[in-house]
Amino acid sequence: MALYTTQAHVTGGRAGHGETSDGLLKVDLAMPKELGGPGGATNPEQLFAVGYAACFESAVRFIARKQKLPLEDAAITSTVSLLPNGEGFKLGVALAVETKGLDQAAAEALVSEAHNVCPYSNAIRGNIDVALSVRAA
Repeated sequence: MALYTTQAHVTGGRAGHGETSDGLLKVDLAMPKELGGPGGATNPEQLFAVGYAACFESAVRFIARKQKLPLEDAAITSTVSLLPNGEGFKLGVALAVETKGLDQAAAEALVSEAHNVCPYSNAIRGNIDVALSVRAA
């Protein structure tokens, strides 16, 4: 049984418009200039980067609470790259995690465990390479 389900509708692909069924997210889409498009609007890679970073930070905080760690704050910088893959394309991801209140070893262990429980990490495991880096403060 699903804990939560959402739905989005897109027309026009990378040069179109997308909306969630509840109307809370309405976004125009454009091909980035780097890919020969006009730019000026968001693209799927940016949406994935924001979604993954938000989900991963929530996983970090979830594990810290579960393990009763003294995590004071956390932030994630997610870098998503569109890469060539033969005739098609693939994604590459780097997650730079910043923590406050933990030493480096504890922060690295926390991030490793978060990577095991994050739904995005689980969805892409074995399909997308994810580079993790951790900076504790």
